[in-house]
Amino acid sequence: MIRPLDGMLVADLSRVLAGPTAAVMLADLGARVVKVERPGAGDETRAWGPPWAGSSSAYFEAANRSKQSIALDFGDPDDLALAHELVDRADVVLENYRTGALARFGLDAASVLARNPRAVYCSITGFGSTGEGAAMPGYDFIVQAVGGLMSITGDAGGEPRKVGVAMVDLLAANHAVMGVLAALLHRERAGGTGQHVEVALLSSLIASLANQAGSYLATGVAPRALGNRHPSIAPYETLRCRDELIAVAVGNDAQFAALCAVLGDPGLASDPRFATNPARVEHRDALQHALETLLAADDAAVWATRMLGAGVPAGTVNGIDGALALARRLGLEPTVGVGPEHPEQLAHPVRYSAFAPAPPTAPPALDEHGAALRAWLRAPRA
Repeated sequence: MIRPLDGMLVADLSRVLAGPTAAVMLADLGARVVKVERPGAGDETRAWGPPWAGSSSAYFEAANRSKQSIALDFGDPDDLALAHELVDRADVVLENYRTGALARFGLDAASVLARNPRAVYCSITGFGSTGEGAAMPGYDFIVQAVGGLMSITGDAGGEPRKVGVAMVDLLAANHAVMGVLAALLHRERAGGTGQHVEVALLSSLIASLANQAGSYLATGVAPRALGNRHPSIAPYETLRCRDELIAVAVGNDAQFAALCAVLGDPGLASDPRFATNPARVEHRDALQHALETLLAADDAAVWATRMLGAGVPAGTVNGIDGALALARRLGLEPTVGVGPEHPEQLAHPVRYSAFAPAPPTAPPALDEHGAALRAWLRAPRA
């Protein structure tokens, strides 16, 4: 089976989440990924437990399958020579060091591209590589705060809240993969010349603010948190049933009429306060009260089944266990095995008609492949 990145080598000099996740996605597409780690400690997420998966944390395992690990001390001349040899052979170099930190080792973009002009060198920073941003440490939590995401997350009138996963790191990982793949395609069309690809966490977040940023740009008024409500659509929120919450996403007037019919009050759809979406947004508090009064008659799971049967987008509010169970029931295969001594990992989310993602391998122990990689890097290039 031919995969798009078969035969390509990725030197993964990154750590924590954004870079390592990007490297996993490249491995899924067929690339060979060599993860370079610090001797003794390795990627700091190896110690980010509990929970644990053997000797490594579950956090590390979640972002480092399908890689080979080599521990190299850039301050050691022999190890640095091996690091140079690795990036000089690589098709892709991924790194998220502090801006300028790799220059004294000859592992920065300018140095690597001078020796290996075919390389696609991808840097992930927090706030860019020039000016004031170059000195700012890039942590997902901080970027969620200063980048506006917290301001639109949480209860209306409450304190700003972070998203429940490091979403900015994951957005940056996806943008990094997009940039790398675009640069590899450009290399094929530009006579084999690589380039430096830069992804900033702040830029990834701002590019993903979508309609919320669009609202500000159109009105000059910054949106604020609305809990689970949508700023422009109603009902598009969680509503209380007899037992728990249900998520309802009504996108048009026909769906709202269908919802009212399911709830046993079709006349509600012709109420002037609720007959159109702008009216429903204006009177959303009254709408919530009316809907929750009707929903109190039964449980969320029962209502969800009835609504879906009537073409109304709805669902129960699942935990991660319920989410994975739903995906399995729908045949989406959300997890993949990586070996008997390791927990399952989240699967590559894209399906391709011409190939399947590369079979995953277990996340590596620190320097697990060091001896073999050293021998390979010291041998003459083919």
